[in-house]
Amino acid sequence: MNLVLICSDTFRWDYLGCYGNEWIETPNLDAMAKESALYEQAFGEGLPTLPARRVMATGRGIIPMQYHAQHTDKVNLPGWHPLFFEDVTMAEHLLGKGYATCMVTDVYHMMKPGKNFHRGMEYWYWVRGVEDDRYNWRDLQRVQDVWPTVSSWGKTAINDPHHWLVQHINGRVQWQSEEDSFTGRVMTKAMDWVNGFHGDYPFFMWIDMFDPHEPWDPPVEYGRKYDPNFDPYKSAFPPSNNQDMTEEEFRCVKAGYAGECSLVDAWVGRFLDNLADRDLLDDTLIVFTSDHGGMMGENGEIHKSGTRLRNQVTQVPLLIRHPGGEAAGARVKGFVQHHDIMPTMLAIAGEDIPERCNGRNVWPLAVEGRPSEVEQIISCFGWHASVRNRKWNYIAPWAPIPEKAPGGEVRALYDLENDPEELTNVIDEHPEIASEMQQWMEDYLAEHTVEATGDLGPGQSGPEHDQAYI
Repeated sequence: MNLVLICSDTFRWDYLGCYGNEWIETPNLDAMAKESALYEQAFGEGLPTLPARRVMATGRGIIPMQYHAQHTDKVNLPGWHPLFFEDVTMAEHLLGKGYATCMVTDVYHMMKPGKNFHRGMEYWYWVRGVEDDRYNWRDLQRVQDVWPTVSSWGKTAINDPHHWLVQHINGRVQWQSEEDSFTGRVMTKAMDWVNGFHGDYPFFMWIDMFDPHEPWDPPVEYGRKYDPNFDPYKSAFPPSNNQDMTEEEFRCVKAGYAGECSLVDAWVGRFLDNLADRDLLDDTLIVFTSDHGGMMGENGEIHKSGTRLRNQVTQVPLLIRHPGGEAAGARVKGFVQHHDIMPTMLAIAGEDIPERCNGRNVWPLAVEGRPSEVEQIISCFGWHASVRNRKWNYIAPWAPIPEKAPGGEVRALYDLENDPEELTNVIDEHPEIASEMQQWMEDYLAEHTVEATGDLGPGQSGPEHDQAYI
């Protein structure tokens, strides 16, 4: 059995038809969902980008996340560091079992010097140029050619030739078709690898797309599914709230994000069709998920942050398609998290699970039609945590917040039975609930400190080991 893990960055669970969305076109993932087990309450553990992928790569929760500065990385968040030396990635584990291993991605954070997220991959291909990946020389004249259409909130960035948005626009203006988009290039390379694979042994492939992460600038035809006046240079990177936007501007932004969701869906469909054409679909386990979501106008907010740990940010889609049709159409209720993906995939494939995995095999839930028995979960992003059960979502700092950290300190409580969209903070009305959940969080952090830290301790993820993967 081959194994394929597809991760799509910032893909909100409720922007898929199979999760109830009625206005975004995602026919391919919806069709896959009918042949899959769909997990209705899947959540991230460590967030955002790199912490989430650490968890997925190792099947191991990382809360409380470690923090140490990365000298060559502008992003400095807890959990944003290389894999620990003693971690066992799914790729390493399967490589030792005789699988071919492959990663195709445009998520440049995974490929920064020393980050080593391609550990265990015999083959890896990095599609260059996303966001601040300094791949193309900046041609300011080319950027200035599209200046009139760049949204007002981006002009400060465009004035700065060192800003990543200049880098991005410089690359984007060269696109001639959707095949030139980052998602198109990632999926084309993934299909090329599959088509060139002729081994008589199974493979494990990790496909990781940065879309629909901002910039929200899909090929025009995708954005115009949702706004006839869509302009990718007006939607690319909006501010963190929509209070200064006109209705027309915000509609363009939503169309940009929705268009990227549809773009990802289209290319996932092409990849699945390619597997079928190669007679591989019925011998390949396929998992689709995301690292997190993001706000899209709820309470006027746009984007994710550690202070916005509500379901729009922390909940993720999770589809698991068994090649034999097992549990097709099952909808699993109850909490599962990112660190459950690796042990579940390994168990379905009949492989043993490394001792360092502390996630669960959640496939029996789908096969047996029973809900998860987990009562309460924790998700962390930066210096804030969300403690969630079926009734409440409590958000508070889990560690001292650095003075320069954006967003300040937030403490919030949401009543999920009466406010499923998590729009109204009721912490002042229920201080006793907040106190109980705060104590649970503190107990959890104390209990899991050694487990999450790793044997080498904070900041000791092995610089000599990193050198082998630069």
